[in-house]
Amino acid sequence: MLKRAIFAVAFAAALLAPSALAANVHVRVEGKTQTLWGALEPTVSATTPLDALEQASLAGEFYYHVTQSSFGQYVDQVGRYGGTGSVGWVFKVDSAVPPVGADKVQLKDGDTILWYFADFSSGAGPKTLQLRRGAANCYLVSALDDNGSSSAPVGAVLHVGSKRVVSTQGAAGSVGACIGPHRGLLVRATLAGAVRSNALA
Repeated sequence: MLKRAIFAVAFAAALLAPSALAANVHVRVEGKTQTLWGALEPTVSATTPLDALEQASLAGEFYYHVTQSSFGQYVDQVGRYGGTGSVGWVFKVDSAVPPVGADKVQLKDGDTILWYFADFSSGAGPKTLQLRRGAANCYLVSALDDNGSSSAPVGAVLHVGSKRVVSTQGAAGSVGACIGPHRGLLVRATLAGAVRSNALA
């Protein structure tokens, strides 16, 4: 009787363990030509970046595919575009590319996961843009390399809603602009050759 009770407790603990390890994280998926999911980086509960992609896929109803490689599990397609040659899908956790696969990183509460389509034909992946608030109605944009190091994305523009584009001016490590009142409109940053930024309301 005691053995059965101990077994039942151990079995229940094993079933609950994955959910107990899950963290509340922010997720965004940037496709080749548009944002596939999570421009505002909504929160999901996930254990790894691969699990975060699964949760985003369930919420956004988009397709992705995982294949097994000599390095472990590899995401070879998200949405309509698959990886071939020097282009493919990569991810960052808190602005940096981890040195291990997407199924190996244990996430913690508050992490931000970005999945994006990248072209490595120049030898390095594209920089990812990060948008943050400055003073009232002002925004700052940084370009982050694979290590999360920040530089000023000279030439980046802010998109206010779907119609208005505002040029930015340079600053140490970032560029920015003040755009005036924009109630209800999302703001994003883009730059040729870089991955578009998160959106802010």
